[in-house]
Amino acid sequence: MVSSPEIVILLDVDNTLLDSDCVERDLRNHLAATFGDQSAARYWDIFEELRVEIGYADYLGALQRYRHEHPRDPHLLTVSLFLVNYPFADRLFPGALAVVERFKAWAPVVILTDGDVVFQPRKIERSGLWEAVGGNVLIYIRKEQMLDDVEARYPARRYLMVDDKVRILAAMKQVWADRLTTVFPRQGHYAHDTEAVASYPPADVTVDRIGDLLDCDLSALLSATR
Repeated sequence: MVSSPEIVILLDVDNTLLDSDCVERDLRNHLAATFGDQSAARYWDIFEELRVEIGYADYLGALQRYRHEHPRDPHLLTVSLFLVNYPFADRLFPGALAVVERFKAWAPVVILTDGDVVFQPRKIERSGLWEAVGGNVLIYIRKEQMLDDVEARYPARRYLMVDDKVRILAAMKQVWADRLTTVFPRQGHYAHDTEAVASYPPADVTVDRIGDLLDCDLSALLSATR
């Protein structure tokens, strides 16, 4: 019988390893240039409605809903191609892949993220993250509600989670308690929403950017567990 590893390291993607805010800005510019401001504004209204409904950003899903309202708009095809062919590797935060490699020297590393079943894996694959973690990728609708499945697939005595949303980190801490070390990189619009951040307990470790973790060692990170 193979024993479980001492630690499994879990990494979020959007605004943790990859600058999703930059991707969204590029899409906003593309939509405005392609659709015009009025139609682009309607797309973003649909996008936000869908995000509230399903709990994650679904760019292609919003495009499908927009299509039901505008079935004859030929620009839909160019926007779809823009999304699926986007150069996500150019949007990785500095040091992101180096952090993954450093973590792999310590323990098994798993991508743990939310998203749809088409665009999110495409993003992870095109960014190089899928290959970097050897295909250890989990994508859920609400990952913080799926920790039993995470543990069944990647059992370990302890876990370390890196995520830009303190809400997610706090929810995971409720389940795994001191078996979990939480790491909060202050990147992206969620991480800089001071009111939202203050609504939850602080993470065990906070860094300004993902690349700062290159200066940390595993024992120091684990010893920070509250």
